[in-house]
Amino acid sequence: MTQRADADVELRRAVAADYPAVGELTVAAYRTDGFLDGDEDYAATLLDVARRDREAEVYVAADDSGTVLGAVTVCSADSSYAELARDGELEVRMLAVAPAARGRGVGRRLMDEVHSLARRRGMTRIVLCSQDRMLAAHRLYERFGFARSPERDWSIGEIRLVSFALELAADARTSPAS
Repeated sequence: MTQRADADVELRRAVAADYPAVGELTVAAYRTDGFLDGDEDYAATLLDVARRDREAEVYVAADDSGTVLGAVTVCSADSSYAELARDGELEVRMLAVAPAARGRGVGRRLMDEVHSLARRRGMTRIVLCSQDRMLAAHRLYERFGFARSPERDWSIGEIRLVSFALELAADARTSPAS
């Protein structure tokens, strides 16, 4: 499925040709904001977009020339990438916007696509976790109506992850695709 967000950004499922750009922009976004300091193992995970797209789903925002501006991974509870998702929930992972594309609404457009996917699939909730230091991302999630879910917060070593959830109204959901 391809959806045009506006005249210069296309939202679509990633294809193999996108994988290198998605990996590089994700690592660049995390590094630019200081979220990979000393965590090269996670950088390797972010770069392995082929695995991510096999075990979850990767969506991209690309400009008219095909340049990938941002990406997001989504998964359900049965994915190896799920950290929080339970039955009926769609989880957001690894949302990233290329540093040069920031301020163009790319993150918002990707989150719009996640919301549409969840509604089309009949999900009850969208969940995600984020490093406690990712304050700009937290503001984006809150603008979308996400609320903190502190009962799902957790840590990996020194990294504290805070959780958010967006309840989807039953009348706004469509039945799962057959």
